[in-house]
Amino acid sequence: MRVDLRGGAAAERSRRGLWRDTVGRILRNPPAALGLALVAALIIVAFVGPFLVRYDPLDADLSNRLQTPTFEHLMGTDQQGRDLLIRIVYAARTSLMISVSSIGVAVLVGGFMGALAGGFGGRLEGVLMRTTDVLLAIPGILLAIGIIVWAGRGLLQITVAVAVANSPVFARLLHGSLLRLRHADYVLAARASGSGRVRLLVRHMLPNSMTPIIIQAMLLMGTAVIDVAGLGFLGLGPADPSTAEWGTMLTNATVLTRSAPYLIIFPGLAIVWTVMGFNLLGDGLREALDPRLRR
Repeated sequence: MRVDLRGGAAAERSRRGLWRDTVGRILRNPPAALGLALVAALIIVAFVGPFLVRYDPLDADLSNRLQTPTFEHLMGTDQQGRDLLIRIVYAARTSLMISVSSIGVAVLVGGFMGALAGGFGGRLEGVLMRTTDVLLAIPGILLAIGIIVWAGRGLLQITVAVAVANSPVFARLLHGSLLRLRHADYVLAARASGSGRVRLLVRHMLPNSMTPIIIQAMLLMGTAVIDVAGLGFLGLGPADPSTAEWGTMLTNATVLTRSAPYLIIFPGLAIVWTVMGFNLLGDGLREALDPRLRR
């Protein structure tokens, strides 16, 4: 018996062609290309920058405290004489790691709930979707605050809190996508050929439902960055107060708004840069992957 591998090879080439076409469409879309450039620059700064700087984010020099921007300290120094630029660079890595981890966990948890509900239906669907509705009724930032107050402060707790706050979005999104596919021709044909529920879900329905999940994950990256900074601003950031984190830096500088406004301006611009980059890239990705929105 011969095994024809040409179908698999053709499918692999088709997938490569789809993503190559998607990248081309993003690069031809000026706002999306700008978002890609902003995100790429942020990643380079966050993970390469710490190896190129000569100061440590914890190095304090009280004789240089609250120094305005100079050639030696391009963004000035904070209340303890620490270089603000270095702390913003290290904070970028912290925010990116928490945001990416939290959205990844949210996709896994929310996607699992949505897949079970949309793929199997019945009472399980009712229980999971009503649970999702309850979580969606609670503002995400309030849910995250409640989790951190209960679990305590820390980077892991922040990651879990932001993940739980965003999981219902992916559960509802994947559930809706699977509901639309239940009566698709290829699903009905697979069911008629004897495919079970698990095979239908894993082999036929999930691969055709992932595009909205990918787009939503990219768009929620910006929201996750804001959530992390917001928790830090409220005093629920990392347990170690010396940890470089944008929200914590902002709340520490609020009492110096008039005397040292740069302590607020530069971390604020970093947050704006990050959120704008992910939002522009997410919108461009949506236009590139959705045939109805393609330019």
